[in-house]
Amino acid sequence: MNVAMTLKNDKRPWYKEPWPWILMAGPGVVIVAGIITTVIAVQTSDGLVSDDYYKQGLSVNQRMQRDQHATQLGLHADVMRSGLNLRLLITTADSSALPQAITLRLAHPTVDGRDQIIQMKSEGQGFYGGALTAEVIGRWHVTLEDPAGHWRLQGDWKADSDEPLRLNARAG
Repeated sequence: MNVAMTLKNDKRPWYKEPWPWILMAGPGVVIVAGIITTVIAVQTSDGLVSDDYYKQGLSVNQRMQRDQHATQLGLHADVMRSGLNLRLLITTADSSALPQAITLRLAHPTVDGRDQIIQMKSEGQGFYGGALTAEVIGRWHVTLEDPAGHWRLQGDWKADSDEPLRLNARAG
């Protein structure tokens, strides 16, 4: 009895088979994702990383002294907004201690490039006026300080809110 076996002799090259491509797809996706991640890391700024973190750490005591000085002066401030215009009312035990200009700093919590510094000019009787350089929405860290750097007030502001921002002196 002659049993004839027939073997299928496939002459197809490997690249026409599905299994090698399926097995290479996983590592290929990982390589592409790694390249994309590298491009993003190289092209974007590390906004939360400070270049002078050591100097900032050394100045902590000086900043705390400014907060304590604001407490001693009994400083309170209300910041009101209408469009891009800002109006500020500062109350203190000694109104003669108020300067002709005050610096208002708006710092975005995550994006360094959106920060703004607004020079608020005195309008008399504790009122100050200034204007934003760009529209602000969302949450912001606010710092109000005199030009000489003797005192400062700080707080967090939700710019979308219709209520004025109230800044109080923080006791160290």
